[in-house]
Amino acid sequence: MIFITAKFRVLPEHADRWPEITEAFTRATRAEPGCLWFEWSRSLDDPNDYVLVEAFRDGEAGGAHVRSAHFKEAQQTLPPHLAGTPRIVNMEVPQEDWSLLGEMAVPERG
Repeated sequence: MIFITAKFRVLPEHADRWPEITEAFTRATRAEPGCLWFEWSRSLDDPNDYVLVEAFRDGEAGGAHVRSAHFKEAQQTLPPHLAGTPRIVNMEVPQEDWSLLGEMAVPERG
């Protein structure tokens, strides 16, 4: 899979509305057949920082995402809300889902 983490520094006046601002883009991306997940998190230390954790089935699915109409629209509509260019880590990982964090194994409940 293609695993991507991107950090977005949002302008303070837009930070509380960021989930709403990105809603259409998020919904459309999650609907892509090759999208495994597309999840936003807000920093506990700085409310203007958001991290996007996303994964696509393979390079072809990642390429389809970047070529999609909703991605091209986001390239135009999201930057005016940002304090700077997002930072990214992008890598190919030989798995299809999250692995368990064995060092924090939780016993079966129930």
